[in-house]
Amino acid sequence: MAMRFRFRDVDWLLLGLATAIAVIGVIEIYSTTQHSALEGQFRRQIYWLLLSIVLAVVISHLDYHFLLEQTPWLYGLSLLALGQLLVAGHSIAKTKRWMVLGGFTFQVSELVKLVIILCVAAYFAEKRSKSATWGDLVKLGLLVGVPAVLVALEPDLGTALTFLAIVAAGVLLAGIRWKQIAVLLLLGALTLPVGWHFLRPYQRERLMTYIHPSQDTQGTSYQVTQTKIAIGAGGLWGKGFGNGTQSRLGFIPVSHADSIFAPFAEEQGFAGTLCVLLLYFALLLRILDGAQLAPDRAGAFLLVGLAAVLFFQVAINTGMMIGLFPVTGIPLPLMSQGGSSLLFTFLSLGAAMNVRAKRFVN
Repeated sequence: MAMRFRFRDVDWLLLGLATAIAVIGVIEIYSTTQHSALEGQFRRQIYWLLLSIVLAVVISHLDYHFLLEQTPWLYGLSLLALGQLLVAGHSIAKTKRWMVLGGFTFQVSELVKLVIILCVAAYFAEKRSKSATWGDLVKLGLLVGVPAVLVALEPDLGTALTFLAIVAAGVLLAGIRWKQIAVLLLLGALTLPVGWHFLRPYQRERLMTYIHPSQDTQGTSYQVTQTKIAIGAGGLWGKGFGNGTQSRLGFIPVSHADSIFAPFAEEQGFAGTLCVLLLYFALLLRILDGAQLAPDRAGAFLLVGLAAVLFFQVAINTGMMIGLFPVTGIPLPLMSQGGSSLLFTFLSLGAAMNVRAKRFVN
C-alpha cells in the first residue's frame, strides 16, 4: 500500500499536545531517578518517544479503513499473543505481561488496546440501527471479554478494565436504552461476589485498603499514604525541580512509572499539575473534535474509543494518587515510564490523525 507524505495529513496540534505531555514525563522521570539505581531510564524513554512520534506520523498516512479491514487477523493474533504469554511469557514481579523481542521487553496488552478500539469501531461501522440491541451487547461482550479475561489472568486487572471502557464508550455512542443500562448494572452487582472469589490475594488487599485506608499505613495502604503526602507537600507552587523528597528518598514506589503524578505534584505543585491536566483536557477535546469531523461512523467510533481510553487512564491514575480509586496497575498515559504504553498512545493518535485528514475527501 503506497504512502506519500502530505503535510496536511499530520494533525500538528494533536501531535504537539501529546509530545508536550510526553516531554514533561521524560523530565520528571529524570528528576525521580537521578542518583538512584534507575538513573538513565529517561534516555530509554526518549528513544521510545522518538520512535513513537515517527510511527505516529507513518500511521497518519495509512488509511484507517485499511486498518479496520485487518481487524479479524489482528484480533486473532492478539489472542494468540496473550495466550502465549500465559504459557511462556517473560515473568516480572510474578506477572506475565511482557514479551521479549530483540532484547526489549514489550507489554502485549498495550497494543491489544488499539486492536480492541479498532474491533469496536469496525463492528459499529456495519450497524445501521438507531440503538444497540441486546444481540450487540452480547457479541461485544464476547468479543472484548475473551482478551479481557486473558489480560486479567496475567494478572493485569487495570488494563482489562480499560477494555471495558472502550466498549462502554462505543455502546453509548451507538445508543443504549436506560432499561439496558439498568439490567447491565444489576448483572454487574450480582456478579461482584463471583469476581471477588477470582481476585488474587494482593488485589483483595488493595480493595480493602481502599475501603479502610487508615488501617495499615505501613503495609497495604503505604503507597497511597505516601502519594497523598507528596501531593500535599507540593502546595501551590511545588518544591521545585529535583527537590521532591518523597520520591528521591524512595518513599513512593515506582515513582517514575505508575506513580509519576505524585512526585510531579510535589515538585511542581497545584499550578504545575493544573497545567498538565489542562494539556490532557486539550488533547481529549482535539480528539473529540476530530470525531465530529469524521467522514463516517467508523472514524467517529475509533476516535471516541481512543478518547475513552485516555480519559479512563488519566482519571483512574490521578484518582489513585489521592485515594479516590483503588490502586491498580494503570499508568498515566504519555507521562509514565514505559515504552509499550507510549507506543500504543502515539500509534492510536496516528490513526486519529488519519481520520481527521479524511475530512478533506469528498
